Amino acid sequence: MLKLVRVLTVLTGVFIASALPATAADYPRQPVRVLVGLAAGGGTDIVARLLAEWLSENLGQQFIVENRTGMGGSLAAQTLINASPDGYTLLFMGPNNAIATSLYKKLPFDFLRDTEPVAGVMRLTNLMVVPPSLPVKTVQEFIDYAKANRGKVMMASSGNGTTVHLSGELFKAMTKIEMVHVPYRGSSNAYPDLTTGKVHVLFDNLTGSIELVRSGKLRGLGVTAEKRWKSLPDIPAIAKTVPGYEASVWYGIVAPKGTPSEVVATLNRAVNTALADSKLLTRFSEVGGEPMAMSPGEFGRLVAAETEKWRRIVEFAGVSVN
Repeated sequence: MLKLVRVLTVLTGVFIASALPATAADYPRQPVRVLVGLAAGGGTDIVARLLAEWLSENLGQQFIVENRTGMGGSLAAQTLINASPDGYTLLFMGPNNAIATSLYKKLPFDFLRDTEPVAGVMRLTNLMVVPPSLPVKTVQEFIDYAKANRGKVMMASSGNGTTVHLSGELFKAMTKIEMVHVPYRGSSNAYPDLTTGKVHVLFDNLTGSIELVRSGKLRGLGVTAEKRWKSLPDIPAIAKTVPGYEASVWYGIVAPKGTPSEVVATLNRAVNTALADSKLLTRFSEVGGEPMAMSPGEFGRLVAAETEKWRRIVEFAGVSVN
């Protein structure tokens, strides 16, 4: 009887352990889904895949990037929020998710309330690019061209609610020019029309546009950061021509609210280790980004501050999506 009790006690412990959420000691023990709310081939997707590759190689499980596009990344955010808070569904996020909070008026969730900040990943800038066929070489020449061709300039974007879209809307509002917004399902889908001159300007993430500028297929007029970006030292900040203009970009990772703190801490340590890896930093540098190592708390405060900043920009630009 004593032997039977011991066996049952061991089995009970096994069953209880299998039912408990993952802990730092055993996480990850299965593949991890990394949601990206924007299209494959764009800047957000490129960086997410670089990081997922590193995590897969160093944590012993596959981190699988899954693109869930729509509503400026809000469909991916809703998928995350509805997922089990166990660390096996993550969202690779950017300012588009902070923007959506105020741009979309009927979201079925509260992003800040319903997500758990995990880690910062990268800082970068958007770049204002035009086709070489457009007869402008500076930001001021573009403004003059748009005023002379009122209502004829087509502004491409990677979709409603992205920084690519709102960077352009802010530029329109501050310069008082007219541009017709042409949203695409991801900036990569806009490039064929941009390089051939069917659309005339795009404020894309540097990760997506830098090689096209370097190859001469597009012309870079200005960065959206408040000052010159070190990977493109010859291109001025838009703010040099339009004082006060600024639209910075950043990436990070969040999990569903309630994800165990041990799992969040494990992921945060892994990401920060990745951001100190020379090979990954070289890849980040190639696409124009800078590492942004943060604690979960620091990243959460950044997301909250950026959500408020973009709320003011959305109101100033006078844009909304029902």
